[in-house]
This record gives sequence, structure tokens and C-alpha cells, in this order.
Amino acid sequence: MNLSISENKKESIFSDLRNANQAFNKIYKGDREDRQPIHTVYGGANLFKSNTTDILGNIALKSLLHYAPNFIEFGKAFKLKGSKKLPSKNKKQQKLIEELEALSIDELKNHPAGFSYIIYQKVIAKLKTEGVEDFRIDFEDGFGNRSDKEEDETAVTAATQVAKGMKDKTISPFIGIRIKPFTEELKERGLRTLDIFLSTLLRVTNGKLPDNFVVMLPKVTIKEQVTALISFFEIIEEQFNLEPGILKMEMMVETTQAIISEKGINPLREFITTSKGRCTGMHFGTYDYTASNNITARYQEMDHDVCDFAHYMTKVALAHTGVWLSDGATNTMPIGPHRGDLTKTQEQENKDVVHRAWRKGYGHIRHSLYKGLYQGWDLNPAQLPMRYTAVYAFFLESYDDAVLRLKTFVEKAAQATLIGDTFDDAATGQGLLNYFLKALNSGAITIDEVLATGLTLDEIRTRSFAKILKDRREKLK
Repeated sequence: MNLSISENKKESIFSDLRNANQAFNKIYKGDREDRQPIHTVYGGANLFKSNTTDILGNIALKSLLHYAPNFIEFGKAFKLKGSKKLPSKNKKQQKLIEELEALSIDELKNHPAGFSYIIYQKVIAKLKTEGVEDFRIDFEDGFGNRSDKEEDETAVTAATQVAKGMKDKTISPFIGIRIKPFTEELKERGLRTLDIFLSTLLRVTNGKLPDNFVVMLPKVTIKEQVTALISFFEIIEEQFNLEPGILKMEMMVETTQAIISEKGINPLREFITTSKGRCTGMHFGTYDYTASNNITARYQEMDHDVCDFAHYMTKVALAHTGVWLSDGATNTMPIGPHRGDLTKTQEQENKDVVHRAWRKGYGHIRHSLYKGLYQGWDLNPAQLPMRYTAVYAFFLESYDDAVLRLKTFVEKAAQATLIGDTFDDAATGQGLLNYFLKALNSGAITIDEVLATGLTLDEIRTRSFAKILKDRREKLK
């Protein structure tokens, strides 16, 4: 076959393109394969103990069982799929509970009341075994402005408690601290707390950090704040003979300037580049951000339009960089107003308040998931039941349809497939694979439930639908 372009000319042009492609791939290296927590609990540093996360899980479980003592009340409280047909009378409820307790998991999936039952059991099991996935020891908003002496002492105590938790294996799988921002007014205090905490922790543990440890830098507005934190990390690493780069950070989007800078551009990718690969996550601060947009207190909510705008700007700026994104928190606590010995009326009022707060938080979390934000904040253990309920319901509602579509799509080996009235293409195939990856990460489904798609474990680990199809085509040749 005659060709018009010589090998020399082609190589000359492709050489420049190769360099550009490689530079692009360094920045957009794809989603990370390791586990992302589905939430972060923020708690005041002055309250932190080595077993705090176990205590929070127990409180959350107690709250769930008190305000939803069975799956029927649970389903009705969250208005889960099929809950409208669940009985309200005690005798009928008890009969249905006994009926479902005798069913296998496959039978439960086909039972009209099975959806609420399955999620209820999953939430209980999660709160018993790992109620808190990620905890941030907070020296900022959750700690407040205290004397330097008190913050110094708290930094020492918190570090000592983390070391104890490491030894006793009672800390959460992901953990870190949030220091005060590196603004001109607070940079000295933020650095001092960071130095005291890390120096104390590393001396007590002989230079060991907890797994998945991060330092959260709030209210980032300029890249120089990131540069400063990374420079201090390097000093600490050298001082304690740590592996270079082992100290990781997260940063918070809480100001309008973090979305559009003074140059009229989105600065977030520059922030990430400045971190030299140390930034693992970008968290959204709902209430500081809405306040910076002059939103009044009544409308400072996670689903406000200004939050949606910031989320989408953040997603577009940081897509495929390997940086995890996290939404903010609902500030309505599911806690009843009455305490002590309660009358039946007061108990019912408490339940009504808690259920309303659960539904509000549930709605906010579902809105985040809809936007592709698979992590968020929780501020109180009473919020944990709604966190896990929202996540599990979000994924389980789509499971049967997703299995059918992905299984059929893979079997056709990239041929466009029409199932019912839904037309799939390769991009949809990746979207379906993303669903299973995220659902598996969250604990909503098991590995066996992913394998029901016909994919192998090795194929799932590629995280690339295009690669799966390419490999299968190669096998068919």
C-alpha cells in the first residue's frame, strides 16, 4: 500500500505529540484504585479519645434501634421503596418480621418488603463493625478559638490518644487532623498545632503514622498556602527520617475564590499540582461557601444551586486526577428535643423530629450521590444511620437493572445493545462498571454480587470498560 508520509516525518511530528501525551497522562492518571471512605466524621479535638470512633458507632446504633426498632418503622421513616405497603398495626408488623426472618437472601430480594429489611440489616451490621470509616480530629470550627495554651495541650493529648488507638486498633480505617487555615491571621496557630501534633505522635510511635493519615488544610484560597504546608511536611519528614512524601493532605473548597480566582480561572488543578502529589482529597464546606455567596442562614443547604455550581466546577477541574471529592454536611441534627423521663407524647415528638431530620439528611446525601460525589461529612453519630441508609439504598435500587445491562453488554463484546427502551454504548458500559466499583467500595454489594455480571475479578480490577472489551476481543481472535 502506498503511503504519502515518510517514517522520518511521522516520527518528527509524533515525537512532540508523545511528549505532550505523556505530560497529559501524568496529570490525568485516572481514578485511584484504593478504597475511598463514604464519609468523614468531624469532631472537636478536645473530645477525641483513642476509642472515640467505637463510641460513636455504638451511639449511632442505639439511636437507630430506638427510633426505628424494626425494619418496618425504618422503611417508613426513610420512605424506602415499597415502604408505603408495610403494615402499621403491631400484630401485622410482628407477623411480617417473623416471615422475613425465615427467608434466604434470594427470597428477601424478591419479597415486596425485602428492600427495607435488607438495608436495615446492612446498616445495623455496619454500625456494629465499622460505624465510622473516616475521622477528622478538628482544631478548626469544631474546636473554636481557644487560648494557645489550651490548643497546645490538646494537640499533645490528641496525638497521644491516636498513638494509643494505633496500638489498641481502635481508630478508624482513615484518620487525620484539620488545622486552622494558613491565612495571615491564623497561619502561626495552624502550623504550631501541626508541629506539636505530629512531633508528639511520631515520638510516641517511633516514627509511625496511622494508616491513611491526612492533614486537612481549610479555606484554601491561593496556591502559596498549599506550598507552605508541603514545605513544612518536608521538614517533618527529614526531622523524623520518614519516607519522603508519606505525609498527605486534603484541602477544602469553602470560598468563591477557590472556584474562580482573581485571574478569572478555576485554580483547583493548580492547587493540586502545587501539592506535589500529596493531596488526596478535596472537601466542600457547605456553610462557609454559601455564606461567601451571601446566602442567608435559612437557605444555607447542601442542595442549594450555588453548591451545585461549585461541585460541578470542582468535578470538571479535577476529574481523572486521582483526587477524591467529598461533599459537605447536613447541619440539621436528628436529635429529639426532650430529655429524661418522657411521656408518650414527648417520645412521639422526639421520634417525629428525628425522622424528619433523617429524611432531610437522606435527601441531601442522595442529591450528592446523584451528582457523583460519593463521600460527605457527618457531624454527629445520630447522622450515621441516614448516611449508610442513603448510600445502600442508592446503589441497591439500581442493582438488578445494572446487572442485566452490564452482563448483556459484556456478552455482546461491545456491540450496542438494546434492552427494553434503554440503548447502551461504550460510555454507558463504563458508567455501569463505575456503578459496581462504587457500590462495592461502599459495602452496598459484595464481590459475589459483582461477579453476577459475568466479569472476572481481574477484569473488575482494571476499572476500564474499554480494556475489558479489548481483552475479550483479543481472546475471540
